[in-house]
Amino acid sequence: MKMKKMIVKTAIPAVCIIAAALLVMVFAGCSKSDETASGGPAAPAVSIFAVNTTTAVQGQIRDYLALSGDIVAGSTVDTYSDAAGKVTRLYVSVGDRVSKGDAVAAVDPSRPGMTFKEGIARAPISGVVTALPAQVGMTISQAVPLARISGIGSAGGDALEIKLYVAERFISKMALHLPCQITLDAWPGETFRGSITEVAPTVDPVSRTMEVKVNVENPGSKLKAGMFAKVRIITEQKQNIVKIPSSALIQRFGETYVFVAESAPATAGNESGFVARRRIVTPGILIDNVLEIQDGLKPDEEVIIRGQTLLDDGARINIIDRVTPLSAN
Repeated sequence: MKMKKMIVKTAIPAVCIIAAALLVMVFAGCSKSDETASGGPAAPAVSIFAVNTTTAVQGQIRDYLALSGDIVAGSTVDTYSDAAGKVTRLYVSVGDRVSKGDAVAAVDPSRPGMTFKEGIARAPISGVVTALPAQVGMTISQAVPLARISGIGSAGGDALEIKLYVAERFISKMALHLPCQITLDAWPGETFRGSITEVAPTVDPVSRTMEVKVNVENPGSKLKAGMFAKVRIITEQKQNIVKIPSSALIQRFGETYVFVAESAPATAGNESGFVARRRIVTPGILIDNVLEIQDGLKPDEEVIIRGQTLLDDGARINIIDRVTPLSAN
């Protein structure tokens, strides 16, 4: 019995040694077959990363404040009669353009037993008739307006403006003559221009907002008072800066950088012929996912905008798609 136990104890290590030897022989055979199949040592696997790129653009960038408001007539003047009487005739209709001094209405100041010559009420300014409170046959006094006229702007269009209310935290950015871009749902795809013409001297203590007025250029009289408009007040403009999509920027371990694609000789492990190079950059203002690069990048360099999060400096890359560059404007 004792002899059997000894045999079992010595047999177990022997089995383990034989199994290990067999594994070594198997791996050795595989390694040898790999070497002989390729005629030499097997090449290590090379990682090639798929990326999308675009080109850094030199152009302008604009910082803006987006607001909205209703279009109103910029200057509106009422027309009155010099004497009380009955309206006998209207020379204009709503929507008519008039010049200063044009006849608007005739008023007969005659009374029972007294006959007077009709008086003619004339337009005090040039513009467009927007309302006719008086009607033929009405008896009016000098305090009753006959017509309401909205003035004509310097460009020949209707004198229109937009009243906007700017939050207190943006007041420091407001100034007279700042350019504005104006869009409306009524005219999709078109952008109208304007500028700030008036800045209120006080802030509303209830809403904590300040009123500003923006004049609106109205070529072709496309815009009408009462329309709803979206306004971008351009608070800062920079020319001849380098800009890229903000998705290219990486901020990690206290560093801010992008990867650019550089050509490299094609090899057996890098048929694409491109490698990624890390560039430390200094970002500027960010507007609508467009980023200004103040330093570290030149115009026309190919920047990696997708697939760059796993890259290291010198990593081999395969450019899958070259995205259309940003507009210079």
